[in-house]
Amino acid sequence: SGKTTIGRRLSYRLKQTMTDTDKLIEKQQNLSIPELFERYGESRFRELETESIKYLLRTARNEVVSTGGGMPIRPENRTLLRELGCVIFLRVRAETIIERLKNDTTRPLLRGDNPALKITSMLEERNPAYLETADIVIDVDDKTFDMILSEIEEALEKYEATRN
Repeated sequence: SGKTTIGRRLSYRLKQTMTDTDKLIEKQQNLSIPELFERYGESRFRELETESIKYLLRTARNEVVSTGGGMPIRPENRTLLRELGCVIFLRVRAETIIERLKNDTTRPLLRGDNPALKITSMLEERNPAYLETADIVIDVDDKTFDMILSEIEEALEKYEATRN
């Protein structure tokens, strides 16, 4: 969906720092995400995601946070993310992800046979959790980064206006 790229560009526009939870986990564990999956499995990685959000709740102040795609799967994480701040779901069609990731070999959950089927299945599983967690939903298919960023900024203004 472009979470990291959008997060980086949004943080620049908003003049805020940006944290990518996958990068935070890699730094704290001194291992890459694929290495973490290989050594400890998905379950341990999901625990580390929860720990990363708890860490950010203690330390983050007015910053953009980009999470891994599986973060909202755990109900606890959905609650923690909402506590952290406004949650934006960058909604994307399976076909778009399949096209973008067709040559990407770094994603542990997409290794093996038929990554397209895995992507479709993962979206079907994850989208309800994303929607439950999100304060704002932005459809990103067939849009430029600037179009997406403008939509996010407009939605954030409306979101902030309703909270004051």
